[in-house]
Amino acid sequence: MLIRLWCRGQGILMDIGSRVRREDGIIATEYIIMLVLVALAIIAGASYLGVQINTKLSSAGNAVRDCVPAAC
Repeated sequence: MLIRLWCRGQGILMDIGSRVRREDGIIATEYIIMLVLVALAIIAGASYLGVQINTKLSSAGNAVRDCVPAAC
């Protein structure tokens, strides 16, 4: 009974070890991490550019609005 339990435990440990050693899961995880980092970079860049463009367009709009026809 103890030998059978020992063998079963060893089989479970070997199965877990083979799953950990396989690189398919690790490679997929690395791709997911890279995808998340690229997405975050795109979001951060788009947010920054959006603020900068909004500032420039607002200042241009204010300049046009405040322009006196005789002074322009």
